[in-house]
Parts: sequence; structure tokens; C-alpha cells
Amino acid sequence: MAAAARRAVEWISEGRAGKGFTDVGDHRAHQLARREAVDDDQIGRMKRYFSRHRHDAEAEGFRRGEASYPSPGRVAWDAWGGSAGRAWVGREKFADL
Repeated sequence: MAAAARRAVEWISEGRAGKGFTDVGDHRAHQLARREAVDDDQIGRMKRYFSRHRHDAEAEGFRRGEASYPSPGRVAWDAWGGSAGRAWVGREKFADL
């Protein structure tokens, strides 16, 4: 998660996040990059983010080597912890959040 968030922080600073990128996403990227604690409310937000943005992983520019990499969707995905973050919040212990 931290590695994905660090990538996102770099891409954000390069202006690659796109117009729809939010301050919340920026904050989450910095939080995860610094390996700060994530409380239950934030875990719930992360779960909801990944649930809403599953389709981003199928869009052009999500994968390295594609022409528009990193797409704004990829930048946001990594800001929220990337695929490691999605797997982490999907663990059974967080099922009720």
C-alpha cells in the first residue's frame, strides 16, 4: 500500500491526477505513503472507494506500458493504496465496515 501511495504522491506532484481528483484522495495518498495509522472510518471509506472504482482497473492507461499510463484513474487507485490496499480492506475482519 505504501509503495502505491508513494507512486501516487509523485504522480500527483507531476499533475497527472486529473481534474476530478479530490483533496481526500491527496490526503489518503500522503497518509498511506507515510504509513500512518488508518482507523475504522478510513477503512470504510477505502472499501467504498474501491467498490465504486473497480472499473478503473479495466480502463486504458491503468497498466504500465499503455499509452496513457498512468491514467487519472490509476493515480487515484494508487492514492487509495492500490491493489494491495483493495486486498487489505477486503479482508474478512473488515467485512462489517
